[in-house]
Amino acid sequence: MTLVQMQPRSANATPVHRTAVDAMDTGAPQVCDDMTIEVALSVMASARTGHLLICDNDGLCTALVTQAQLIAVHDSSAYTDRIQLRDILGACGPFTSPVNTMAEAEHAMRYRRLDALPVADEQVSAPGVLALAR
Repeated sequence: MTLVQMQPRSANATPVHRTAVDAMDTGAPQVCDDMTIEVALSVMASARTGHLLICDNDGLCTALVTQAQLIAVHDSSAYTDRIQLRDILGACGPFTSPVNTMAEAEHAMRYRRLDALPVADEQVSAPGVLALAR
């Protein structure tokens, strides 16, 4: 498993303890939790991404949702076009700190079997996302 934007290093290179903030994608779309599933899928398609950061009305990141999660909800028998992102979100997290090392973030992703992990500061403001390379 390799994280996006990890740079290979030569055998002679001095090990550097890169942090999550060094490798995160800062271009991840952030959307409000009152967005409908249909619109979220459209935003994802337009942005050509497999995940969205979900923020509340105060701009605080509350979750990350993947395309697979949205499609599963969309294809369920209980789906209606009025379902909003906040209706399908569980508990807040998981997140990684910008100061966590890449090794810590990668371990958390492997352990939780995540394809993407928000990088959030103490105020739960998500400055970016770590995503696995495909």
